[in-house]
Amino acid sequence: MEDLSKLKFSEIADLLNVKVEQFNTVDFIKDDPVLLPHRFRKKQDIEIIGFIVALIAWGKRKMIIDNGNKLIEIMDHAPFDYVMNYETGMLSEKAFVHRTFNTDDLDFILRALKDCYTKNDSLEAWFALNPNESGVKQRIINFRKAFMETPHEKRSEKHIANPEKGSASKRLNMFLRWMVRKDEKGVDFGIWNSIEMNELYVPLDVHTGNVARTLGLITRKQDDWKALEELMENLRKMDESDPCKYDFALFGLGVSGEMK
Repeated sequence: MEDLSKLKFSEIADLLNVKVEQFNTVDFIKDDPVLLPHRFRKKQDIEIIGFIVALIAWGKRKMIIDNGNKLIEIMDHAPFDYVMNYETGMLSEKAFVHRTFNTDDLDFILRALKDCYTKNDSLEAWFALNPNESGVKQRIINFRKAFMETPHEKRSEKHIANPEKGSASKRLNMFLRWMVRKDEKGVDFGIWNSIEMNELYVPLDVHTGNVARTLGLITRKQDDWKALEELMENLRKMDESDPCKYDFALFGLGVSGEMK
């Protein structure tokens, strides 16, 4: 591949548009954690599995999928029913571990989800904005505040990213992409309607960050919220209505090795 650092902005946009078409297909699903919520049809089941799988989405994708399957087994293949009937003590001490995410963390997540669904039809409600608020960053802040009202150990807070402290909130942004983006190719679900697609932010990880820097779309060295803002400003110039679609292009270029 040619020296991508010397491409004009219009050429970068053309490249990424081609790569969106290449990677944003149903073939993407089978090797990605989004495979797991695709096993369900009920809105709340999709939300619950999508959310928890997104929270553990760090490390190799195969390990994430394997542990996601264990989670589905724990929930007897009926996530919403399991959450609504959940009580602390239902999980054995070593029921679930994914890297630093353990059974205590899962217990907190399940109790918080039960609290949400006891009061609301959808997890979407906790991402709502108050009057005079705007933007997905504020939506995540509001969600995190609501989620943390459930009693929990301090250690569990690290699993719910906080953009107020500079986090790029990769996993929450990925979950939002799954729930919000109306995807004609069938990867993202698009089952939420109160958030517009143009609000979405790319889940910034090592792959998307490295590719974006190679293309000159990010100058900041850290993969933090400021870098994400810089990236989104450029992606919106390419497609104002659906900038998050470029996640497929950036991530795909990274994992495929095309950028090496």
